[in-house]
Amino acid sequence: MIIDCHGHFTTAPPALGQWRERQIKNFEDAGARLSPDELRIDDDEIRTAIENGQLKLQRERGTDLTLFSPGAGKMAHHYGDAETSRVWSRVSNDLIARVCGLFPDNFAGVCQLPQSPGDALAESVRASAAELERCVTELGFVGCLLNPDPSDGYWQAPPLTDPVYYPLYEKMVELDVPAMVHVAMSRNPAVQGTCAHYLNGDTAAFMQLCESDLFTDFPTLRLILPHGGGAVPYHWGRYRGMMLDRGRPPLEEALLGNVFFDTCVYHRRGLELLTDLIPAANVLFASEMIGAVRSVDPETGRRFDDTLALLDSLDSLGPAEREAIYGGNALRVFPRLVRHLDKQEAAR
Repeated sequence: MIIDCHGHFTTAPPALGQWRERQIKNFEDAGARLSPDELRIDDDEIRTAIENGQLKLQRERGTDLTLFSPGAGKMAHHYGDAETSRVWSRVSNDLIARVCGLFPDNFAGVCQLPQSPGDALAESVRASAAELERCVTELGFVGCLLNPDPSDGYWQAPPLTDPVYYPLYEKMVELDVPAMVHVAMSRNPAVQGTCAHYLNGDTAAFMQLCESDLFTDFPTLRLILPHGGGAVPYHWGRYRGMMLDRGRPPLEEALLGNVFFDTCVYHRRGLELLTDLIPAANVLFASEMIGAVRSVDPETGRRFDDTLALLDSLDSLGPAEREAIYGGNALRVFPRLVRHLDKQEAAR
């Protein structure tokens, strides 16, 4: 089974974005709340969006299942207040649940968290733990997205290793679900979103983990760094050396029991580097389709985000490594995914 661990509903029906714009405007203009009941999207609209988008590409590329979350860039945690984020997350997650309900063989849910920057951070972390529990226990989701920068481009929050995040980590451990560490949009004009802020976020989060003892406090906590880990594999020697200079445990010992990397790397040489340096047990197949890059690579004739074709072309992966990366690791890192698949098999 080929499991794509990184997919977003970037093709959501326009009514979702229109509702969000009204929610933000109402709050900014008058402090007013927009009811979720005012969002109306029927099942046919969802089917059209999925069948002409993600499902079409699944079938063309030969993947089986996508772990599906709201559009990461649209999380936009800096808008409004904590209640704004709570309602927006609930609306977004409920829509993902409808996708998974309509296409249970093709998608499993990963939830957005109602994070907020500034003084609201601690409150929003507690709200995030509650929303995670709702999504896992009521909607059948298998993981969550965790934004290391809810200020959206200005990095005003403490590191992910700060105790302010511990209520969320306690809930993740209790529910046995991982988080993909994924920034949202960048409102900083000096930092472009998908090619600067995204990769900066992956790299910064890894360094935060290097400098902490988070996994001593939470030995079973699991975090996935998307986009191949940003700059991390390219500078693996720098991180190893830094750990030695500071008298820290070896990098592999300190982090690789808990930290995983996905394959959203859109060129062959980059994936060769990732899979050469990072153990196969720590790499999860992903494409982020339909996401940051949507064009066709003139060098290959395929879309840049067709990472399965790129991985298929690597000679350096043996059969066992390939099986682990393509699906086996996802089943281990997302153990609730096994329950999802068992449920679908029983239904059949």
